[in-house]
Amino acid sequence: MGALPTFPWDRLAPIKRRALEHPGGAVNLAVGEPVDPTPKVVRDALAGAVDAPGYPPTEGTPALRRAASGFLRRSLGADVDPDAVLPAVGTKELVAWLPTLLRTAPEDVVVVPPLAYPTYRISALLAGARVRVSAAPQLLDGPAPKVVWLNSPSNPEGRVRSAAELRELVGWARDRGVLLVNDECYIEYGWEASPVSILHPDVCGGGHEGVLAVHSLSKRSNLAGYRAGFAAGDPRIVRELLAVRKHAGHVVPAPVQAAMIAALDDDEHVLRQRELYLRRRSVLRAALLAAGFRVDHSQASLFLWATRGESCWDTARALAGSGILVAPGDLYGEAGAEHVRVAFTETDERIDAAARRLAGPPDG
Repeated sequence: MGALPTFPWDRLAPIKRRALEHPGGAVNLAVGEPVDPTPKVVRDALAGAVDAPGYPPTEGTPALRRAASGFLRRSLGADVDPDAVLPAVGTKELVAWLPTLLRTAPEDVVVVPPLAYPTYRISALLAGARVRVSAAPQLLDGPAPKVVWLNSPSNPEGRVRSAAELRELVGWARDRGVLLVNDECYIEYGWEASPVSILHPDVCGGGHEGVLAVHSLSKRSNLAGYRAGFAAGDPRIVRELLAVRKHAGHVVPAPVQAAMIAALDDDEHVLRQRELYLRRRSVLRAALLAAGFRVDHSQASLFLWATRGESCWDTARALAGSGILVAPGDLYGEAGAEHVRVAFTETDERIDAAARRLAGPPDG
């Protein structure tokens, strides 16, 4: 394993300090961390399961696997056998270690998008594998990769791949024995497009060979502090991951598994959360446009991908002068050099404060 890059958020420390100096305090639109309460139905389930003296099953309880399967069918139209579901201690953990758990070798290739969640690249580095960057992996020359990471809806851009695009990639991957993994943590937050799961029959036909979907409960259910997610798809891959995770002790705590069941079985709290985010997105998007920004893509996810045609770090520093903290786009790849990622996961009050500051005099 080679040296790992500096943790992205550590690079933001000087800009964060500047934003905190604002008399009204900082409005943190950089991280995209949920701030709304965890749903009561979930908290009640967690509290009811705190007496947990025994070891929880690594593969998840049957009730948890059924709940995840039910959610995929009900919300995403994907028919997945409960035995093809695997819980994770937060999906960042699963993303970071997936190539390693699949015994990826140094000569193997892991493909990541040009603009992407940094942990996809880290997953290859942890496995000691080679990294290739491509938005169209089917056009790459050379040997077939071991793993291809997709992220639709994407972070940071909010792009959504169509069913036809995903279907083409699935066919290409199956012909070459490539594992195609779509991180779908924002799939329930489509605003100007309707995201489709890689597990949907319009994409992968009647089976899930060679495909895996990763789902997080952090964004949909405000469970970031619980560390709760799961993967689902190719039964062979799920069995292989499970076998290694049993040895490694990658187990979701029993009370968290109970909370996950409650979250996955309840759709109402997601609809309420969508309404909150839609309002915040509308306020922030209008304020950015009025302040001279252009918002690109951003059809889905919890971010606005904004630019005013300058270095992303210059933009971030200028906004920090107004007490607004955003994420410079090149944290996600060189293609983001002139964009910033603006999260709308703050409270209504802080989103409104950011909008007022954007409407004020420039502060660079």
